[in-house]
Amino acid sequence: MKKLMTVLALILAVSMVFVACGGQAQQTYNFSMATGGTTGTYYPLGTAIAQVISDYVDNVKVEARSTGASVANINLLKDGQADMAFVQNDIAYYAYNGVVLDAFKDKKVDNIAGMMALYPEHIQIITLADSGINSVADLKGKKVAVGNAGSGVEANAKQILEAYGLSFDDLALADRVSFKDAVQKLKNNQLDAAFLTAGYPTAAVNELAASKAIKLIPIDDEHAKALKEKYPFYVQDIIPAGTYKGVDEDVKTVAVKAILIVRKDIPEDIVYKMLDAIFAHTDEIAKAHAKGAMINLDNAVKGMSIPWHPGAKKFFEEKGKLSK
Repeated sequence: MKKLMTVLALILAVSMVFVACGGQAQQTYNFSMATGGTTGTYYPLGTAIAQVISDYVDNVKVEARSTGASVANINLLKDGQADMAFVQNDIAYYAYNGVVLDAFKDKKVDNIAGMMALYPEHIQIITLADSGINSVADLKGKKVAVGNAGSGVEANAKQILEAYGLSFDDLALADRVSFKDAVQKLKNNQLDAAFLTAGYPTAAVNELAASKAIKLIPIDDEHAKALKEKYPFYVQDIIPAGTYKGVDEDVKTVAVKAILIVRKDIPEDIVYKMLDAIFAHTDEIAKAHAKGAMINLDNAVKGMSIPWHPGAKKFFEEKGKLSK
């Protein structure tokens, strides 16, 4: 009986060690991914990415949430109410460095890190075909919509004008309105041009092009280079011919990138595994949303505006996309 009790005690002790070790190995992570409005791109694309991670990474579940997008998402990460988030890379840059936008000026958000870049959101400068405006320099003395006050679009407009030696003071009017309102004013000849930051094709631009002949104002290589030197989150790109009715040639522009960022305290191996799952199943993401087709290893490392999470850095170094 004494020997039996000793054996049982030993078995129990081993079982407890096994359970304890197994419990640690089986730790489940439930992450909240902040995206954007349900009618935009962030939410459906985020839902697809969250599903892939949940399906293919053991013990990790991700739920995509509809939110107010970039600025709101960074604040959710800062306050611990989200673990992952879709944001524009320029907004992430402002937050991490505590600059430009009132939401972050002198209020650095330093508990965030880069996971991957997703797709470009293009600076689109729209004018009517008969406006006589052919360059950003021609906006001097014109009435221009520059985005809502305090918005990322307003910051983009200010920076691009600056690259051409202009400021809002050089405009006849710097109209701080949404692009929806700007379209109506362009239709009514109350504005000469409007800035928009969005992935193309943009529904509001299509709407305008259906009733008015439009053109897009290019950002040439020389000024794009100067812009990138001062603001490293910009990337050069084009809006292809045929994107909008009547725009029959490629238009050079710059873009910010939609990026996926995470809280710094997510374990390195978990971020690595999530990326491994994403890039092993990009076909599933592309089927769920058209922008998913732009997710690839080359695009993923272009335009990251804040320091990489160690798990992401390790993943992309191993893939030969980042220098060690």
